[in-house]
Amino acid sequence: MATRALNIRSLRRTFITPEGVDLRLELGSGGSRAGAFLIDILLIVIALAVMSIGLFYVFSATAKAGAGEGGAGGIAVLWLIGSFILRNGWFSLFEMGSRGATPGKRLMGLRVVARDGARLTGAAVIARNAMREIEVFLPLSFLGAQTAEGTADTFLVIFALVWSGIFLFFPLLNRDRLRVGDLVAGTWVVRTEKAGLSADLVGSAMRPRRAFSPAALKLYGVYELQTLEDVLRNENPEAIATVARTIRAKAGLPDDGDDYGFLSDYYAALCAHLESGLMVGRRRENKFTDH
Repeated sequence: MATRALNIRSLRRTFITPEGVDLRLELGSGGSRAGAFLIDILLIVIALAVMSIGLFYVFSATAKAGAGEGGAGGIAVLWLIGSFILRNGWFSLFEMGSRGATPGKRLMGLRVVARDGARLTGAAVIARNAMREIEVFLPLSFLGAQTAEGTADTFLVIFALVWSGIFLFFPLLNRDRLRVGDLVAGTWVVRTEKAGLSADLVGSAMRPRRAFSPAALKLYGVYELQTLEDVLRNENPEAIATVARTIRAKAGLPDDGDDYGFLSDYYAALCAHLESGLMVGRRRENKFTDH
């Protein structure tokens, strides 16, 4: 038990949001990250199997039409292009979403965040996932091609496995559990209990103790709502006071001395406000964007 507590403390990191709040996040362990990667790879393999079946039927149709080997070659090219797009687009597109996580990461309770506390950008996501092609897929693809041609020798096999192994085990060799892609993109993979909005925090969303004007509720979007949820869950008095003071100053609201109650009511009201916007096709991602 003591060893587990020590390991958890060793993975705790300071994470300062743009509002100046320290969320004290916990980094994902090497085992959980490996598990998330294997889940994603399994899902990608399933998707590739479905795509292969579809291409098989296309090839059968082209063969009957007399396309011959030219049709088979074209389908092989399409399969290679499709597999490249799938394995790269899978990670990038999911991590660009509001949850910052692939299906594998969500199942393992992980998400990607920017180490500087800013919003995770598309450029950072693309950079961290582009490195995976060099770390894993490139040597394995080369090895597979050589094996298929019957020209792979022991040296190539060892080289490919060592190359992949160095990158695969790199997160275990540094205290922040960073992949090379994380170093390049400036990201962390952290633990998160819930990715969505929590019903227990919304609580009295239908009857908040405090009423807020539309102008006060338009100050923030979904990103800030999720940050506010983290602040309420961590129950850090200093963070709660900082966020409450910031919101009151921007909204021009008086200080009644109940910071946690104020933030809980503002969270519930903001949640209801954003959900009502979604019903009519409006979604404000963060405080820097308009409807």
